[in-house]
Amino acid sequence: MKAPAPDSLPAMAAEAAAGAASEAAAIAGRHADSVDREARFPAEAFASLKEARLLGLMVPRAFGGGGGGLTDAAAVAHALAQKCPSTGLIYAMHQIQVACLVRHGQGSDWHRGFLKRLAEEQLLLASATTEAGIGGDVRSSACAVTGTVEGETGGAFRLEKQATVISYGAEADAILVTARRTADSPPSDQVIVPVLRRQTRLEEIGGWDTLGMRGTRSVGYRLVAEAERAQILPLPYADISARTMLPVTHILWSSVWLGIATDAVARAAAFIRAEARKRPGTPPGARRLAEATAGLQAMRGMVRGALARFEEAADNPDRLTSLGFAVAMNTLKTEAAEMVVRIVGQAMLAGGLSAYRNDSPHSLGRHLRDAHSAPLMINNDRILGNTANLLLAHRDNGSLFG
Repeated sequence: MKAPAPDSLPAMAAEAAAGAASEAAAIAGRHADSVDREARFPAEAFASLKEARLLGLMVPRAFGGGGGGLTDAAAVAHALAQKCPSTGLIYAMHQIQVACLVRHGQGSDWHRGFLKRLAEEQLLLASATTEAGIGGDVRSSACAVTGTVEGETGGAFRLEKQATVISYGAEADAILVTARRTADSPPSDQVIVPVLRRQTRLEEIGGWDTLGMRGTRSVGYRLVAEAERAQILPLPYADISARTMLPVTHILWSSVWLGIATDAVARAAAFIRAEARKRPGTPPGARRLAEATAGLQAMRGMVRGALARFEEAADNPDRLTSLGFAVAMNTLKTEAAEMVVRIVGQAMLAGGLSAYRNDSPHSLGRHLRDAHSAPLMINNDRILGNTANLLLAHRDNGSLFG
């Protein structure tokens, strides 16, 4: 058999990832109601994702990973979210951390070794960026990387953080923690430290009884870690955030919200078609379905456009840190978060009582509850305020393709 051309390998990998994601999504869908009702981690779906090696999808092939890109990860998150938004969101949050390591950790022996282990063992990564006492500002830290651990020599350190949220923290194999570089550093002089489960103690300081996204188990913890200084990512958090974490977060989250909207519209369409078969004429909810479909198409185009924009700028730090790029990514987040709520609402109006009922195949109750998390995850008002400040210095060039 003739070997595939090198140029065809990424396409083959994407096709294989899509097939594996479809299987994992089906499993997620079978357990979605239980995950939501019990506010539990979607263990069954993640067992499938690990078996399919999709947790290491974005790890380069040189380290044993799938060699996929952000578009591949977004497609998997989107597929999962159509069946279980909590599963899709956890997968997205994991891949955000993977992207940070892949893009900013390959110059370090420790992080190269960690990427190999991530791919081999299909480790699940979480993050701890929020903290008590800083008002939700992830660009400030109260905690700090402190001196040598008692009984240790060399490059060991201790870190203690009152994290208001660590999603799926109890299930994570490693957590990427933000902290001040030293005890004397100002709050904005931050680093990212990946700490392994065996290096970390977690003490639960808050529960997770929420309206939606219940399976993410976004509990508050007192985190204490003792680790080696080699584990600190060398690039400052401010640079990692601007170049990778912020745009990747907004793109992957928006892909999850798009998945929620996609399934909501599909359920509404199935209801309208069933009604049309029962009696002649256009069903009353058909106009609302048309509105929801138009919104879904616009949302899909917006997410695709953001993906293309990031891929074009991915290797250009100047473009990634430009005001125009930051405004575009901020706008993606705030608009997608509003659109998913609006689209699901329109789909519910299209489906009427059948969509309102919890015991209906067209039910959208869970979709509506999960969708309302979107404007609250890094609150839209905070991001709009940041965007407003950026616009004081940035002027749009008015180009169709700018």
